[in-house]
Amino acid sequence: MDWGFVFTVINIIAMIGWVLLAFTPRGPKIHALVFYLGIGLLAGIYSVGLVSLVASEGGLDFGAFGSIEGIRGLFGTDAGIVIGWTHYLAFDLFVGQWIARDADIKKISRLVQLPVLFLTLMAGPLGLFLWMIIREPAARKVARG
Repeated sequence: MDWGFVFTVINIIAMIGWVLLAFTPRGPKIHALVFYLGIGLLAGIYSVGLVSLVASEGGLDFGAFGSIEGIRGLFGTDAGIVIGWTHYLAFDLFVGQWIARDADIKKISRLVQLPVLFLTLMAGPLGLFLWMIIREPAARKVARG
């Protein structure tokens, strides 16, 4: 498998999803595109890559997940890097879509959303943590009616 090509494809798919979330009017069609053609496609590519890695000669040592050395070994190949990166891209985009929907429901400005979405793209848990802090007062306001 040409892992360099797969790496390029997954980055393009993810960027299209992020651009749609950040810069287009969000409605059911945009959310469906991001969910199925962005997140779904990334999850499918991840699944095929992982299964091919597990089925390969050396297989995948799931016990390796229990140590730093084991994780280093998993990410020490092009296949491991691309599969791991696809995992990050799929989950970060999923979280970004949830943040965007949640922010729209709570009527939080796109100007506030954009830095949160950017941080979610670049450093997933940091963007999520920031969103959790920002959304708390808005969630209380919505809950009070």
